[in-house]
Formats: sequence, structure tokens, C-alpha cells
Amino acid sequence: MKFEKLNENKIRITLSMHDLEEKDINFHDFMSNSIETQDLFLDMLEEAEEKIGFKTRDCKVKIEALAMTEEDFVLTITKIASDTNKKHLYVSPKKKPKAKRKCSNINSTYLIYKFNSFDDYCNFIEFMVHNNLSDSTKVSEKISVYLYNDLYYLVLNNLNTQYKNIAKFYTGITEFGSYVANPDLFISRLYESGALVIKNNAFKRSLSHFQNK
Repeated sequence: MKFEKLNENKIRITLSMHDLEEKDINFHDFMSNSIETQDLFLDMLEEAEEKIGFKTRDCKVKIEALAMTEEDFVLTITKIASDTNKKHLYVSPKKKPKAKRKCSNINSTYLIYKFNSFDDYCNFIEFMVHNNLSDSTKVSEKISVYLYNDLYYLVLNNLNTQYKNIAKFYTGITEFGSYVANPDLFISRLYESGALVIKNNAFKRSLSHFQNK
């Protein structure tokens, strides 16, 4: 893990998949802003204060994550004014106990992302086309799209964590959709009350439409 101080209000942290593994966090949980991720952020902020003097206690900070390669990605952390309406993480002056949680193996579970509209889903497909992610059909054995309560849900079953562009895939999808917590429970709701829009090979069908334009 590498810490760089860009200025008094901004730092850059470069970390790898190995760094996450040491913290018992997989890349998906990291990019979906899980509880484990919040704990990791607080740990990193404490380390940043120790190593490069970047103090964030009693401050609000904005954290941006960007995948640089299949193995490495960068966090940019910026201290922001208290009157901003942007999403932020408040750093308590009291030391928060470190939580050591084991993450479930996402190979054996569903992965579900929610899109506010079908246009948002299509924008994600276009993103994949323009960012050399056309082979993303390999990310999961079964990929479907459901409509439920006027929202669209992308369902991936049996995720292939060995897919070479999985880090870039996660970075892209979190720009257009939001992760659905407890997917193994929510999938039952989709099966019972949702409408199946695209069955099984959703990415293959969707990508072929945009690639043929």
C-alpha cells in the first residue's frame, strides 16, 4: 500500500488485490461500499495520518476509487467543506474498533445490480463496448435482466473471479448501477414478482446490439 500527499487536502493511496486479501476483503465488496470497506477506509486514514501527516479527524472526506490495472487501483481522498451536499464519510474523532469480518465467497452466490432505468443499463453496455470489455460475457455463467417495481436488475450467477478484466468491470458497473445487498434473498423476490427481460446470455445479446450499430 502506497501513500502520496498531493496537497494539504488531498492524498492518493495505491493498493493491490493482495492488500485487500490481507484485510479479508474481496474487490467486489470494496467497490460496493460494504461495511468492511468503511472499516478499511478508517484504517487507511489512520495509517495516512501516521505515515504522511494527513489528518482527517473531525473532517468530512470524499473517497474516489479507480481501477488502474487488473491488480492495482487508486483511491483519491479529499477533505471537503462541511456545507457540501456531496456524499461523504464522516471521520469520528473517536477511534472506531477494527472489525475483522470474513467475506462470503461470491463464486457461490448471486450478484445483483440495480439500474434506475433501462437507459442506465444500456449506457453500461455502451461503456463496455468502448472500454474493451466486450469479453465480459465471461464474467458469469448466467447473466439475466429483470424488471421489478419499475427498476431493472442485472443478475449474475456463478461469478468467474478469474475473469482478467474483473476489476475494470466492477469499476464500470458501479458508475451506472448500485449493488443490491443480500442478493441470495432478493433473487427470490425477482423470481416471484419480477418480469424476466433478457434471459441467461444478457450481455451477449446486449453487446451484439451495440456492436452492430
